[in-house]
Amino acid sequence: MSAPRPLPGPTPGALPRVLTVAGSDSGGGAGIQADLKTMLALGTHGMSVVTAVTAQNSLGVQGAWELPVEAVRAQYRGVVDDIGVQAVKTGMLASAELVEAVAELIGGTDAPAVVDPVGVSKHGDPLLAASALDSVRTKLLPVATVATPNLDEVAQLTGVRVESEEDVRRAAAAVLAYGPAWVLIKGGHLPGDAVDLLTDGSDEHWLRAPRHDNRHTHGTGCTLASAIACGLAKGETAPDAVAAAKEYVTGAIAAGFALGGGIGPVDHGWALRARG
Repeated sequence: MSAPRPLPGPTPGALPRVLTVAGSDSGGGAGIQADLKTMLALGTHGMSVVTAVTAQNSLGVQGAWELPVEAVRAQYRGVVDDIGVQAVKTGMLASAELVEAVAELIGGTDAPAVVDPVGVSKHGDPLLAASALDSVRTKLLPVATVATPNLDEVAQLTGVRVESEEDVRRAAAAVLAYGPAWVLIKGGHLPGDAVDLLTDGSDEHWLRAPRHDNRHTHGTGCTLASAIACGLAKGETAPDAVAAAKEYVTGAIAAGFALGGGIGPVDHGWALRARG
């Protein structure tokens, strides 16, 4: 058997390469569509592994169909073995089988990984089977450079319910116990300013931003995780990547716009227009 060929190195002058492993949002506000828009806006080359297809709009998710594990694995290997990646971001993985396959792939890839443990949609639709939670805890979180659960996902994964800032540190410790290098607890569902905590268990970074009175926030979690992956792909430290991502997503939320009859998306292109 011949030895595997080495992963491609970066081409001089090429953009940093970021891979999203996530579900498709037919409405374009979240999932791989949000990820790729974010990657473009932040000056990286985005690539995708589709794990599931959803029928989705501003009102909710009308249906979801996961792809076979072999299709997900083939997409991942096709990108990584030929093009190479400098960061990986995961989103909707749907089933235990997909979670375990993706965790194995990431574990064998020499690149930082941002894990967004997507459990439910913005509208409350389930996007992860209950049977997959243990696989997220024991397989996926241990290979994460940064895990980015929101408060509902923290409760799903750890049983810790966050009702105040005092609970955020306890939630972070509960997630870190599963093995990610860093965890970003997103406190956006708490009252007051949007407060997040990034920690590796010893180094703490509290990130605060004003809360914008805008209901059009579809895709916020996908966008934030992708923005962090972009920073890591550029060689930034986790604290620097998260701080820059927080600034980007805060601007995207402020510029979120109505689309359809329900919750519209954040504006992934706001920074491009601000610069132009």
